[in-house]
Amino acid sequence: MNLLALTFPDIGHLLEWPGLFGHDDGTNAWYALNKVGIIYLFACAASLAIFVMAKRRYDRSEVIVAPRGIQTVAETSVGFVRENIIMQSIGPDGLRYLPFLLSMFLFIFFSNITEVVPLIHFPANARMAMPATLAILVWLVFNGIGIKHHGFFGYLKNVAIPPGVPKALLPLVALIEVVSTFVVRPFSLAVRLFANMLAGHLLLVTFAVLSHTVFWLALTDSTPTWLVIITPAPFLMLIGLTGFEILVAVLQAFIFTILTAVYIGAALHPEH
Repeated sequence: MNLLALTFPDIGHLLEWPGLFGHDDGTNAWYALNKVGIIYLFACAASLAIFVMAKRRYDRSEVIVAPRGIQTVAETSVGFVRENIIMQSIGPDGLRYLPFLLSMFLFIFFSNITEVVPLIHFPANARMAMPATLAILVWLVFNGIGIKHHGFFGYLKNVAIPPGVPKALLPLVALIEVVSTFVVRPFSLAVRLFANMLAGHLLLVTFAVLSHTVFWLALTDSTPTWLVIITPAPFLMLIGLTGFEILVAVLQAFIFTILTAVYIGAALHPEH
């Protein structure tokens, strides 16, 4: 048995994808469309297709019937975001932000779920660029909402001076609140999504390589009996982790979206 056959790809090999279209001379030029970019295009197209197809089915129906197929997916998505994210975090005032939050939830989900899609096996959000971009977008949105409803100085006051804080602690609390709102929130949003998807991807790659190597080593004549016995274990772990990563893909989309809703709610109703 050659234990040296068990080699894992380095993290750079897992995350760097050469350009598939456009100019790419080995430096991965910025305008070359690669696998990650295609996944994001797919996420946009899939999110849009759900509601375009559902609308067409409604338009073709002459009578009101129970939703089925793509209509069920569309209505379930809308109901989930409305009832479990907006109503729980913002309240009725947040329904105007339903299109934004629903689009974000679906886009992040479809960008994540490609981790378990055959022949792709990569979550686009395991690259930091898009989580950081989404976090900056959320930062602009909730701060813009706060300024729009309370004015610049009114919003800054609401952020920096929480009600009921003793005057002696006010300078420290104000500094903490300002840093938390304007720096920590977008940073934590981006890092949480990126780190969770990257960690899951590395786990799947690890057990995929381990399963492949152990399986082929088990076929050799000199393989110890103990290795033959444990051969199914890495593959079973890979199956279990695949199911777990499907849950993580949904959960990370939910967490990012509900935190966005919480920040919007705080900007609208700072007294809460």
